[in-house]
Amino acid sequence: MSEPTGKYSITMPRDIAEAAKARSGHSGLSAYVTAAVARQIERDNLNELIAVAEAEHGPITDEEIRSLRDQLTLARREQNQHGTSAA
Repeated sequence: MSEPTGKYSITMPRDIAEAAKARSGHSGLSAYVTAAVARQIERDNLNELIAVAEAEHGPITDEEIRSLRDQLTLARREQNQHGTSAA
């Protein structure tokens, strides 16, 4: 069962609204805007989580970010290799 919906009026620059309308396709502008707002809320929540973690443990260094990015790249590469060899 889906969540109840409400009708809201928002104001945005016309060029942004028109671009969103053009990209929304068959799902419509409301679904497009809903997805965009949901992504922004996820980002805001993640930023809050990062701020709490950094306040407790200190900021993440550039080297730590590079190392984690390399690990993620390697894991994705391995996953893709396993996915294509099993097909």
